[in-house]
Amino acid sequence: MSLSLLTLASCDLDAPTQSTLDESTMFSTYALAEAEVMSINVSFGETNSYRGRFLPYYGLNTDVEVTSGSYPSLLSKNEDKQSLCNYSTLPANSQMNTDNNAYAMFYQGIERANLAIEGIRKYGNIESNKDMAQLLGEALTLRAVLYNDLIKGWGDVPARFTPNNNDNIYLPRTNKDDIYLQLLADLKEAEDYCYWPNENNITKTTERVSKAFVKGLRARIALSAGGYALRGDGFRKSNNPELSSDKMYAIAKEECLDIINKGCNNLGSFEENFHKLCEDNVTAGGESIWEIPFSAGRGRVLYTWGIKHNAKDQYTQQAQGGVNGPTPFLYYDYDPDDIRRDITCIPYDWSKELVDGKASQQLRAINKWNFGKLRYEWMKRIVTSTNDDGINFQYMRLADIYLMAAESINEIDGPSAAWTYMEPVLSRVLPATKVSALRTAYTASKEAFFNGIVDQRAFEFAGEQLRKADLVRWGIIDTKMEQARQKVLNLGSRTGEYAGLCDKVYYFINPNDKETIILYGLQRGETEDGSSDWKAAMKETYGSDIEFHSKNWFIDSSGNQTLNDDYANGLFVEKPSTHCVWPIWQTFIDKSNGYLNNDGNLGQL
Repeated sequence: MSLSLLTLASCDLDAPTQSTLDESTMFSTYALAEAEVMSINVSFGETNSYRGRFLPYYGLNTDVEVTSGSYPSLLSKNEDKQSLCNYSTLPANSQMNTDNNAYAMFYQGIERANLAIEGIRKYGNIESNKDMAQLLGEALTLRAVLYNDLIKGWGDVPARFTPNNNDNIYLPRTNKDDIYLQLLADLKEAEDYCYWPNENNITKTTERVSKAFVKGLRARIALSAGGYALRGDGFRKSNNPELSSDKMYAIAKEECLDIINKGCNNLGSFEENFHKLCEDNVTAGGESIWEIPFSAGRGRVLYTWGIKHNAKDQYTQQAQGGVNGPTPFLYYDYDPDDIRRDITCIPYDWSKELVDGKASQQLRAINKWNFGKLRYEWMKRIVTSTNDDGINFQYMRLADIYLMAAESINEIDGPSAAWTYMEPVLSRVLPATKVSALRTAYTASKEAFFNGIVDQRAFEFAGEQLRKADLVRWGIIDTKMEQARQKVLNLGSRTGEYAGLCDKVYYFINPNDKETIILYGLQRGETEDGSSDWKAAMKETYGSDIEFHSKNWFIDSSGNQTLNDDYANGLFVEKPSTHCVWPIWQTFIDKSNGYLNNDGNLGQL
């Protein structure tokens, strides 16, 4: 976090010492109340919370995101890390079945939020103190973040909206519909309390909750509440009329349009957003709306979702990255002119071998793509921690607001009206002629526009942990995962939509900077026959002493097909729709005094 809890607690030098504080003093003094609200963020950064468990594992596998170098399906059920991602998770999973796991840390954060909410309501004098009202809005919103992610991860979970007491220590699972209704009401209330970005000094940073984030989160939760989910009697939409799809689309439309029309945030370029994230630029008003804040020595975001560095080199003193990556076919599914492709899908990592202390880029394997939205080489500081990189996790950005608006308006008003809100996202990444062609295709019907939303959210947000929840709420996770399995097989054999791809990828290191890899054979239309002409052209440009290399892109070092049945089947072991949430871990079942079980969770194997 940019401000430590110690700093927040000591801003007011006239405040009484901690040992003499009572609740009325704590929540009537702004600096002390702010420290209490900021303590919720500590729960995000605990070792096995968002930092080291939820962010690395939730959201995998999808049709755009996998663990890089995914294990074969035959090992999946016995490999606890992989089973967290391939829809075969067991309650005793060794990665998660601990007392300090994400599930427990989320409830720790909820308890801190509950205490802050109760205390500020009693003593904060929010009617006359707008800054204290902002704190109440933040606490309500951070609690909603935690509960929404609990539902995404574990389905129906115990709902505790008051501080721990003898009456609520042990609770059974609560129907997620009841939690959704509470969150939607809480966020509606929080809208009245929170400042817009840059309206106040508090909201000049993306690490603090603003009204834009409150509204955006309310829209996201509404779309989930009105969509499909795994319930005790199957995979379906809610039967609660208050959570009907039409009502939820109306909420999402209203909230997203409020944000867009207010104009407090601006899209900018696609690449610029991720440069700012890597540069620790948390100035509000750009594309980023809210980020989970990590201090420089905390958080494993780049470690998990960034480009792999195999050694301590010129860009980092941490040899990490590349844990997760794009599905092998995602690169080929982008339009070649789409700016997002070469930022999102990276076929190289950085070498272990150093020349004059510097690494160079080296070609990986087709099953080991990196995401490129996060890069050590874009940072303005050198990471020295063994595991933690301190990059914030961008929880919401403005492109999501535009595409949620487009999706909702398509359902309510039709595709022509919805196009207004899809166009800004596409215009910054595609040539005008191709944007025009997509407009014709997408506005042909409501169904065509919905399919466009499905595609464009994949291309826009790959590697940002939004896809799995999208596929679930749309009710198409089974279809899309089966399509992904077949795409892997088609790509491996260069058939169907991937016919004609070059068997080999040719490459060399740019002699001018001695680190950048230059490739041929990766893109559609680049052929074996054309490689000779390419080499000749490269020699003319870079000099005749270039050292060319080649790699069979589809065959591993043992001569076997890399994208085989084992890899394809390892994407999902059980039916995704009935295994899209994790079971509550056994340690919490055992300590629940008989209140908790996984009997109503169809994800329990």
